[in-house]
Amino acid sequence: MTQHQTLSPQSDYETVRAAIAYLSETGPDELDLPRFARAMGLTERQLTDLFRRWCGLSPKSFAQAVALDHAKSLLRQNGSVLDTTYEVGLSSTSRLHDLFVAYEAMPPGAFRARGEGLTMHWGAAPCPFGTAVVTATEYGISGLGFADENMSVEAAFEDLANRWPAAKFVRDDAKIAPLVRQIFDASRWSVDQPVRVVLIGTDFEIKVWETLLSIPCGKATTYGTIASHLGRPNSARAVGAAVGANPISFVVPCHRVVGSTGALTGYHWGVPRKRAILGWEAGVISSRG
Repeated sequence: MTQHQTLSPQSDYETVRAAIAYLSETGPDELDLPRFARAMGLTERQLTDLFRRWCGLSPKSFAQAVALDHAKSLLRQNGSVLDTTYEVGLSSTSRLHDLFVAYEAMPPGAFRARGEGLTMHWGAAPCPFGTAVVTATEYGISGLGFADENMSVEAAFEDLANRWPAAKFVRDDAKIAPLVRQIFDASRWSVDQPVRVVLIGTDFEIKVWETLLSIPCGKATTYGTIASHLGRPNSARAVGAAVGANPISFVVPCHRVVGSTGALTGYHWGVPRKRAILGWEAGVISSRG
């Protein structure tokens, strides 16, 4: 076994990010596997093993999953995605999307108080997209962001903590680690033990975030579709702002919102990571057959 083959999904992500940069200039239909492997400093076998390990896909399938055409395909019949979700009984008060998330919306006073009176634990743990940085209250996860070679754990934490300047934060990596494992290990996703999150924001933001939770894994929608779903068809820009303010990345899947053309528009934690998450989710869907 080579040194590379012993790496974790967390460290694999640095290679995946480099691969996404390479693939942004190479269409999936033109992918030359030997050349791709050389560009990554790997053998073809190592490259294939990496993607199989990281997301369960071949390099070719991953290239297709992060391409613009894939994003466009996710939008097919996107107008019915949200309505269909509710039609089959996945209301905002029940089990939501394929991550099995249960949520509680904090009262408006908690938002206005900027977290005053709340004690949040925070910590960092490895995940498939670098290092996950999580804040949590006794009611559930209140924030999730990412650190990597371009952003330290402390900087990612400050990004999350600044949303609640009056809250008290206590670092406890041991308390956070099991939450991260539950979130990013698809084999642990269970309706019996849902990922619990706490939504703290304006009434409009919470409505947008609730809508994000109803987008199934392997699907996508647009800002305009969400605005229409909320009965405010002219509020796509406001929806975009609320999506950008989502404090619980990945779990509240703002990465599943794309431009009307399928373009992967801005993502707080970087568009390459957004592409990586969509590619990783394609592997989850593929494994479920």
